[in-house]
Amino acid sequence: MRAATPGTRYTIESMPTYRELLQAAKTSIEEVDARRARELLDAEEAPLLVDVRERDEWEQGRIPGAVHVPRGNLESRIEGVAPDRSRPVLLYCSAGNRSAFAAKTLSDLGYEHALSLAGGYTDWQRAGYETDLPRTLGPARTTRYSRHLLIPEVGEEGQLRLLDSRILLIGAGGLGSPAALYLAAAGVGRLGIVDADVVDETNLQRQIAHSTNSLGEPKTDSARRTIEALNPDVEVVPFRERLTSENVERILEPGWDVIVDGADNFPTRYLVNDASVWHGIPVVHGSIFRFEGQVTVFKPGSGPCYRCLFPQPPPPEMAPSCAEGGVLGVLPGVIGSIQAAEALKLALGIGDTLVGRLLLYDALSGEFQEMKLRQNPECPVCGETPTITDYVDYVEFCAGVGH
Repeated sequence: MRAATPGTRYTIESMPTYRELLQAAKTSIEEVDARRARELLDAEEAPLLVDVRERDEWEQGRIPGAVHVPRGNLESRIEGVAPDRSRPVLLYCSAGNRSAFAAKTLSDLGYEHALSLAGGYTDWQRAGYETDLPRTLGPARTTRYSRHLLIPEVGEEGQLRLLDSRILLIGAGGLGSPAALYLAAAGVGRLGIVDADVVDETNLQRQIAHSTNSLGEPKTDSARRTIEALNPDVEVVPFRERLTSENVERILEPGWDVIVDGADNFPTRYLVNDASVWHGIPVVHGSIFRFEGQVTVFKPGSGPCYRCLFPQPPPPEMAPSCAEGGVLGVLPGVIGSIQAAEALKLALGIGDTLVGRLLLYDALSGEFQEMKLRQNPECPVCGETPTITDYVDYVEFCAGVGH
């Protein structure tokens, strides 16, 4: 290859050819054949496997365990999937040329050990090694969720995971409305909604899943119609009933990955808590009053539960409902949206959730505060020696029985 010197001006005749550039790239990087690549990937400290082909190639088959970063997006996206530059990275394309250029690029970016699979995916297949014929989103869903696909922590695999996820919402009111809409827009495949109420005019100041046309209609029906109009990918499972000790097992029976608790009463909150602990389902809890809201995540086995915070419910006069004390209409939108974000993180298995942390929001001051929460080893439900092991009459419990 004709090396450039400072001030050199290339003519058309003196410009390096593609073959010369490829040879220069391969000379400066390490290539491995399919057999050696298989050994590296089977090792205890395996390299990160990156497929740099185009999406249509990726959808036709890939090496198991690979992440997809097309060559054209490599420089802008590689740090998101490979933040540790000391970890080896094995790149492959169809025949080994694009991956050679990609390995050279990573070396220039400071990656200490970038390798290219000589012969690429073609030689991997010829060697008879395992391949994945992936489930894909298809053209329509790829367009719909394109902004998710650009996020390394989500991508196509994450979006497919969301489409397979199942989230149960307790309530389709102030908190349930924004949570349901954002979860539906994100592509959560199944949304269960538990609510026994009908839509009335006092709801419309904050419950954005409903409208004037929904007055007198069950909230489950109104929310389902709104969600299905927003995203037909979502299956809505309505439960037009109040959650009780008698029906909770039936409602939980289909199996849910996350519960979003938007209940506005203490009996339901305690019931949801106990059921979630016994079933091992994380709960995204939210509550609102006037200008103040709070959010946390109760994840069985990984932090406190609701009873750790509130072993006994407060007296009714100390905890008036929104119907009694009022609520700023936009506040449930803020809190419900945070609940949706936490539910999505749990469904995707990414980020730091609010387990062990209580996030407080004051709309008047525009301030967020955070409190650390600890599990109570003497908690009657999730503690070391639980004393509550079955459902109780939660209405009587919150009315003062057993205090």
